[in-house]
This record gives sequence, structure tokens and C-alpha cells, in this order.
Amino acid sequence: MRIFSRANFVFLACLVLFVVAAPGSSSIAAAADAPRIVHKDGRWALLVEDKPYLILGGQIHNSSAWPSELPQVWNSMAALHANTIEAPVYWEQLEAEQGKFDFSNVDAVLEGARAHQLHVVFLWFGTWKNGNMHYAPSWVKENTARYPRVIREDGVPIDVLSPLSRNTLEADKTAFTELMRHLKAVDGEQHTVLMVQVENESGNIGSVRDFSATANRLFAGQVPDDLLQAEGRHAGTWSEVFGSDANEIFQAYYQAKYVNEIAAAGKSAFAIPCYMNVWIDYPAAELAQRQIDQPGISYPSGGAVQKLVGLWRTLAPSIDMIGPDIYADDSAFYRSILNAYDRPDNPLWIPETGRNDEFAKFLFYAIGRGAVGFSPFGVDQAGWNILGDAPWTAHARNFALIGPMDREIAELEFEGKVKTAVEEPGAETQELDFGDWQATVSFGFPQQDGRRAPGTKDAHGEALVARLGPDEFLVTGVDVSVVFHQPGKLPWIQSQIVTAEEGWYEQGAWKPLRLLNGDETDRGLCIYGKPVAVRVKMQRF
Repeated sequence: MRIFSRANFVFLACLVLFVVAAPGSSSIAAAADAPRIVHKDGRWALLVEDKPYLILGGQIHNSSAWPSELPQVWNSMAALHANTIEAPVYWEQLEAEQGKFDFSNVDAVLEGARAHQLHVVFLWFGTWKNGNMHYAPSWVKENTARYPRVIREDGVPIDVLSPLSRNTLEADKTAFTELMRHLKAVDGEQHTVLMVQVENESGNIGSVRDFSATANRLFAGQVPDDLLQAEGRHAGTWSEVFGSDANEIFQAYYQAKYVNEIAAAGKSAFAIPCYMNVWIDYPAAELAQRQIDQPGISYPSGGAVQKLVGLWRTLAPSIDMIGPDIYADDSAFYRSILNAYDRPDNPLWIPETGRNDEFAKFLFYAIGRGAVGFSPFGVDQAGWNILGDAPWTAHARNFALIGPMDREIAELEFEGKVKTAVEEPGAETQELDFGDWQATVSFGFPQQDGRRAPGTKDAHGEALVARLGPDEFLVTGVDVSVVFHQPGKLPWIQSQIVTAEEGWYEQGAWKPLRLLNGDETDRGLCIYGKPVAVRVKMQRF
């Protein structure tokens, strides 16, 4: 046996303390927390590796999360310049035989995403997918006695599972919890997975509510106390309390309880954010398939549509955020949806939107409101697309512009330092107000002296301006010029550019490419053709 002196012991103890405390020791350095949603001063952020993260996402087609399809998926993600893939998880594949779980699809997506330096958002296609039950396993679909369906008012069953069934809830909850447990085992330290969507556009297509004997008995009874409290109503039956809205609110109440319980169970296994997406309520003029603006027909009844998002936030606290799926490119309507879901109790997140070029500029509207992410749907080359075959390039252009500085933009968003301007017909020039500085934003080229900015032919211009310091700004955009001035004064009156650096962010560090001056600054900081960013320092005198 070797004998250690007191001096030897003290030396070794100090050495151990030094190694444990050494900040550069990767083997024992404290691991970053799992992804999470945080709130500060009325703003939201998704933290990844403890820093704000902006999802520039691409959601793949419903049947593309199979290993056979993934090679083209990764090519599509690269072409999009996305930093995150949204990929489905199919209950019917995950648990084809009850109690036996197959994670091969999930693992293939994770392995490929890591190889292509992408994060992942998984979409749980369980009890509901687009207001139907199509992704439930065969053993659920075929056993209607144990897993009952929603019954229409005329007594006809539809292909939607009832949220009143405890058996169905327990089956879905078990599968979802197993998924989350597996994700923790394979990704708990790597944080490839940012969050998980619980169900997909939940609700009933085909009936405003369940009219089964069980449902009718509940509907004839008293409204639950927690709903009365949430809505500030007095006691009574559903019809007495909610009148003509009773059927839809009845469905929403039990659906929210159902989804919340699944989310809570999953998060107990792996505590990462869980969100839900919504098939929103479109005006009749915007409805492409269903011309009647009625719950259960024009949208899945019971979902967190515009008028019910606040109720859902109260009834489903385990859901971290509710994101609208937006497929109408009317700008006023699109912005009204952003208004509805950008709430003090709900982070703004666009999990699905149109992939065509008309939808691209809404990324800038979303960023200007502090959104945690934005994701067009159907971006892989599956050979079939419900959205049609129209060419689309604008999302890729925008993601290529924002992607190299996405972490910086996310942090500036969270600090409330980002403002955006988006071109609309008749609004070719706009002002961004930073208090002691203003930025005049003009769209289209050429911009001739003394003449109004021409705008672009299809009103696609975009600008992002972020304040970096008292007199310093980051400027980028598409087909735009930006000039700074003091409030109430024209540009160049008692102000000037000190430096204007064209450059880019690389791993968090600003890399200048060249100094702009002369014709390249006298008419504003002009961004036209190629994606660039400019850091400008202004001076008042």
C-alpha cells in the first residue's frame, strides 16, 4: 500500500478542485438546459443552448418522414436554407401493434438532421390529424366499441375519435409518452429536437360536436366550474350559458382537456416545449374547399380558432404555445391572424404557411412581432403537392438572407430591438421609429432623385432594421433602400454616416466585407439583387 503524506493529499485535492472548476473542461462543464420557452417584458423567445433561437423551418409532406423519402428531404432542406425540419411521427407506424413501439422512422429523421446540421420539430399525428382520425393505428380504428367515434346529430358516426373516451385518451397518451421518453434517451443531451407538436389541427370535421349518448348527457347537465370561471359566466346548462355557441364550446372544452393531459404526460417524460397547431377560421371569401363558414365544416370544431385561442390557453396550460396554420395570402387577413395569436399569454409561431412566393414576405411581419419561428409547408420534392406545382423561390431567398445571422436576430427580437417594414401596394415608402432615430424605408429600384420610390411589381419588398447601440444599426432586406435621419429632420440634416460596413455574421462574429460610401450610401443603404447585411454607425451634429 502506498502511503500519502498530508502534503500529497492537499496537492491532489487542489488539483481536483482546479479540474472541476476549469471552465474549459468539456467533460465536466455544465450542460446547457433543454430547449424552453421564456417570457420577458412582454416578449417571448425559444431558448436553445440557453440562447434565443429563430426557427427558419420547412415542414415536409405528410408522407415524407419515411427513410425511403429522406434523401430528397435533405436536399430540399438545403435548397430552402432552413435551419429546422418539421417532420411527422405517425401513431399508426409507431405503435402498429398495441404496446410494441417502433422508433425507426424517428431515429432516421434524427440521424439525418444531425448529419445535415438541422434541428427538428416533431409533429405527433395521433388522435387528430386535420380534424380526422386517419393516423390512428388499425387496432384503434377497428375497435369502435373500445375507441368510440364522434356521432353526428343524425346518429351517424364519422371518422373522428371522441375526446370523451378515456380508453382513447389513455392509448394516445401512452404512445405519446413513449415517444417523448425515447426522445429524451436519444436526444436529451444533444438538443437536436426543439419541441413537439401535440396532435395536428385537432377537432371535428363532420360534426360541430359529439352527439353520442354520453355527450348528450353531459351537454344537458351543468357547465363545469372551471369553464364558468374561465369565461366569467354564471351556472347553467351548456345551452343556457353559451346559447348558439354551446356546441362548439362543449367540443373545445373536452378537446382542450384531452390534449392538455397528453401534453402534460409527455412533458413529464421529457420536459421540452409542446405546442399545438390550428386550422384557423377563414372568411367565406377565402375558403377554397368548404364554402360554409361553420365549425365542423369550414374548420375542425373545437380547435383553438381565433375566437377560442384565449380559452384554450386557460384550459390547456401544458401547451406552451398555439400556432396558426395560415394558407390565405391576403395581407390584411394574414396580419389579423398574427394579431390574434400574438398575445401576452401566447408566443407567436407560424408552424405552417403557404410555400408559394406570395407568402414569403410574411416572415418579416412575423419577425417584426417577435415570432419564435416561421415555416412553409410542403417544401420537399415528394412528387405530389396539394399546394400545386407553381414555382417558388422567395422563402429560400429570405432564409438565405436571415439564416447566417438567425441567432443574432433572435436575440435582438427578444430584446425588443428589431423593426421590420413590408411593402404593400401604395405603401412604397415607410418610416420605422426608433425614438431618437428614424429610418426611411423605400422599396423598388431605380430610386431616382426627387421622385417617389417605384415599389416592386408584385409588392415583395422587405426590410429589417435592428438597433445595435445608441447610434448603430443592422440593416438587411430585399429590394429596399434605408436612410436614417433625426425626428422632424430630413436625411443628412445634422446627421451623417460615420461608417457603413457590408458584411455578415459568422458563428456570432461580425465579418466585414467592405466599406460602403459615395453612390452606395448617398441615396440610402441599397440592398438589391444579392442577400447582404450592413452595419451602419450614425452621427448627430
